[in-house]
Amino acid sequence: MRQKLLIGFVAAAAAAAAASAALGSAAGARHGAASTCSPGFVAASLSWGSKCLRAGEFCKVGEAEYHRYGFDCPASGHLVATRPGSAGASAGGAAPAAAGATVTVGSTVLLAPRTRTSGCVRGAEPDRRCSPGAYASGLTTAVLCSPGFRTSAIRDVPQSEKFAVEAEYGLAPGFYGHEIEIDHIVPLELGGSNDIANLFPEPGSGARSYRVKDALENRLHDLVCSGAIALRSAQRAIATDWVALYARVFGDAPAGRP
Repeated sequence: MRQKLLIGFVAAAAAAAAASAALGSAAGARHGAASTCSPGFVAASLSWGSKCLRAGEFCKVGEAEYHRYGFDCPASGHLVATRPGSAGASAGGAAPAAAGATVTVGSTVLLAPRTRTSGCVRGAEPDRRCSPGAYASGLTTAVLCSPGFRTSAIRDVPQSEKFAVEAEYGLAPGFYGHEIEIDHIVPLELGGSNDIANLFPEPGSGARSYRVKDALENRLHDLVCSGAIALRSAQRAIATDWVALYARVFGDAPAGRP
């Protein structure tokens, strides 16, 4: 039995390494390549990397750098065109309307067994015995990359579930403000599930905070939607070791943002 478990572990580790390598290769081809944006996008050189901007795309809330390219990023977390001629701008300069259809998320698929529900160890990475990561089977690449897709349509983490995560990680259930964030391991924009197996308390400051991980999530969404990497590979790689993946995608270790 021990030999079978060891073989299984080695196979899983090899699959995760292959996914991470593929992502690093794809990111290397795209890094700094905003000049190759598809028609309908605006090439932008931002402090966190080159981006292809279009109204309705995911963005960093409140970032002023978007203004230079005719966009704003309001609380919705999706770009809004602020002047005529910006990609995706309508006559009124607004983002495309969200699709009215309800998104069918499907069932939750765990990326590894969940073997513990208490005594979980806190850190920049989740304790994978408690939080292995999970995705929603109905959130395909076509759904996630459609112009009308919004993560707000699928976000469903009640406060009771957040308290349960905190308790599993040895925290007193409560409201911690920006000190921590109950974060999705596989992010919603990559088809992550709202299941507790895909949630963990992530630090709110420092070089490995949820703010830094957000930048990686946005880049991975771009890579998946451009066809540079398969959705399942991105999901498995970010759930395995997001800090190492960040270095592969951006070419440098994570740097904290205030």
